[in-house]
Amino acid sequence: MNAIANDAAHAPVGRGLRFLRRQLLARMAPLREGRLVITDALGTLSLGDARDPRVVHVTVNDMAFYRTVAGNGSVGAGEAFMDGHWACDDLVGLVRLLVRNRDLLDGMEGGMARVGGWAMQAWAALRRNTRDGSRRNIAAHYDLGNDFFSLFLSADLMYSSALWEGEDDTLEAASRRKLDRVCQWLDLKPGDRVVEIGTGWGGFALHAARHYGCHVTTTTISREQHALATQRVAEAGLGDRVTLLLEDYRDLTGQYDKLVSIEMIEAIGAAYLDTYFGKLGALLRPGGQALLQAITIEDHRYEQALSAVDFIKRYVFPGSFIPSISAMLAAKARTSDLALMRQADFGLSYARTLHAWRVRFMASRAEARAQGFDERFLRLWEFYLAYCEGGFLERSIGVSHLLFARPGTSP
Repeated sequence: MNAIANDAAHAPVGRGLRFLRRQLLARMAPLREGRLVITDALGTLSLGDARDPRVVHVTVNDMAFYRTVAGNGSVGAGEAFMDGHWACDDLVGLVRLLVRNRDLLDGMEGGMARVGGWAMQAWAALRRNTRDGSRRNIAAHYDLGNDFFSLFLSADLMYSSALWEGEDDTLEAASRRKLDRVCQWLDLKPGDRVVEIGTGWGGFALHAARHYGCHVTTTTISREQHALATQRVAEAGLGDRVTLLLEDYRDLTGQYDKLVSIEMIEAIGAAYLDTYFGKLGALLRPGGQALLQAITIEDHRYEQALSAVDFIKRYVFPGSFIPSISAMLAAKARTSDLALMRQADFGLSYARTLHAWRVRFMASRAEARAQGFDERFLRLWEFYLAYCEGGFLERSIGVSHLLFARPGTSP
């Protein structure tokens, strides 16, 4: 840490920035399980065990980086990346290193960053998932344009974790394997009436109707997704087996044999968890089954995460949250007679899915620019995809399939 003590000799950087730099690096000095090498206008220094082979190099291109982090904590680090104020030779490796040192990362949220955190919480309070709020929040992400998402998703346009197997597996094969598992766990068959909460671009509805012969009623509140899903269903000649709705899930009525909701629960908002599970129970007939695919957070971190506004909530999915398994089961118990029949985590598959998306996204940056997206937006998405991949690799977040059933005669 001698570089910190000696930085006063470097005149081009003002005292304020040098102070903020010293503060940040002092907090990060006890780094464990990896090594971080930082190069900026004041020189190069190494944090962590010099013998650890897990080394990540960060280059600070603009010393304003330290001001942004001091003012907005970890969200500020993401903002500074979007602005090109720093670069990294292994962004996923950096996220993994920071997750392994989460206690030090939490220390970045104090001081000036706490004021920024209050401001972000006030902003988040305006993004509640009322019916109108949900439409705005969903549009902010999914209505970026179907052409944009087509740049990096698999051909079936599934924007959720695939299910990977061997090293030679492909994104397309892994995506189909996930859809087959959903259908097989539900024992889908011809004649089944299925309701889906969260259409996406119609990937599940098309797969289930085409390969399992059931009828799917599916709903979304994204106009972009609804338009393309409608087109895809028509082109597949499956209009008699797929009914597409542009409705809030809270307005769905009727009872169905089976229910599917793939990574939609994260968009409902924590305040509506009981509403969501109550609706799941109400939409299933006695003996009916529901399959949820849900991103999850560790139980012991759930409450803390609810009160925080991280980079994802601020810049990628406004109004979102990540549930824990226990929070979902508690909501289910409060509002329905659903019983959990089966659960499986496949978080490392999500890491591979995100890696595949990121490789495709980075290779398609020129096409994204041609669609009108600027460099700051592209860097936001690079950071988002790497941020999530690192979280899944370190298992600080997971993804699960959860199979529920109502009591009664099975369909």
